[in-house]
Amino acid sequence: MSAESTPEPGIPGETAAAGPSPRAKGHRRKPREKRPKSLMIMAWTAAGIVVLGGTGAGFLYFKLNGNINSVDIDQVLGTDRPEKVDNGSENILVLGSDTRSGSNQDLGGGADDGSARSDTAMIVHVYKGHKKASVVSIPRDTLIDRPECTDADGGTHDAANGVMFNSAYSTGGAACAVKTVESITDLRMDHYLEVDFSGFQKLVDDLGGVDITTTEDIKDPDSHLDLKAGTHTLTGEQALGLVRTRHGVGDGSDLGRIQLQQAFIKALINQVKEVGVFTNPKKLYDLADTATSTVTTDSDLDSVNKLMSFAGGLKGISPSNMTMVTMPVQYDAADRNRVLVDEKKAKLVWKALQKDQAIPKAATEGTATGQAKDVVSAG
Repeated sequence: MSAESTPEPGIPGETAAAGPSPRAKGHRRKPREKRPKSLMIMAWTAAGIVVLGGTGAGFLYFKLNGNINSVDIDQVLGTDRPEKVDNGSENILVLGSDTRSGSNQDLGGGADDGSARSDTAMIVHVYKGHKKASVVSIPRDTLIDRPECTDADGGTHDAANGVMFNSAYSTGGAACAVKTVESITDLRMDHYLEVDFSGFQKLVDDLGGVDITTTEDIKDPDSHLDLKAGTHTLTGEQALGLVRTRHGVGDGSDLGRIQLQQAFIKALINQVKEVGVFTNPKKLYDLADTATSTVTTDSDLDSVNKLMSFAGGLKGISPSNMTMVTMPVQYDAADRNRVLVDEKKAKLVWKALQKDQAIPKAATEGTATGQAKDVVSAG
């Protein structure tokens, strides 16, 4: 289906009016619920950002503004990039990072060596009209050819062949990660969002936990996770363990972990809708403070006002209008812990997004999956 087709069912009449203020009365519940949906791109970037700047709380606004870190991706990468496509769509690279140091060092696996790693990577394509989106997860263990890149401090890093995808971030940070993704996809990344693991854990705790249901036991000492089959309200620590586990589900690969991450994001969106953060000023502030403290953005999103404007433009997107897939890959015959891009099928994905079209089913049929698709659902 084309992104220019008729409006999707389930949201009639909800996109014409601007989103209500956080003080709006509850005579129409659905419009008020659209705000958390607008932050679906990694739900943990937090509902509070969208509304707090408009409450007139000046001191709080400036404090939140000062929390945000940013990287000037455009300046670092210069003009040697895919062209912007002027069709009303947007591409956002979203990373979950682990510095293995500071507040992150006790959050699972790996030595405190000060290195930075990207354990989660998603390309979010927002279609023209901003009513639906496709999310393409990139497995961290994918073997790719990394281009020469420059980091945010001006340091240059040589190209490398046959290296893991997440080496781009550990080598040259956000700018190198963006350049690598653009070289793989030939898609221009319009924005960049990064959330660290310690912040993710605190956001879940600020929400009061997230409800999920597991269809089987999940036990992984490496990610400190031990869940029996059934319904659970996950703490921040448990949620972090869930999105990082790879040995406790499916075939033990990174692909299984990605399927858990995608399922958890949907559960998190549902949780945000239920907790009533927009009628609870303290919870709203806690979420906004945590989110702005833990997020790193590109320079076009480096203030509360810019984030509010950006997120407000996505308020028509609901989970039912969000397609989540994994970049087409096949297991590496030489090492089952690594995967290789299925170039033919991946091109179907990138071409569809370039043309602002839906990802065809043929793009993911017959690719490696991880075998953990139905292990977790919203509680």
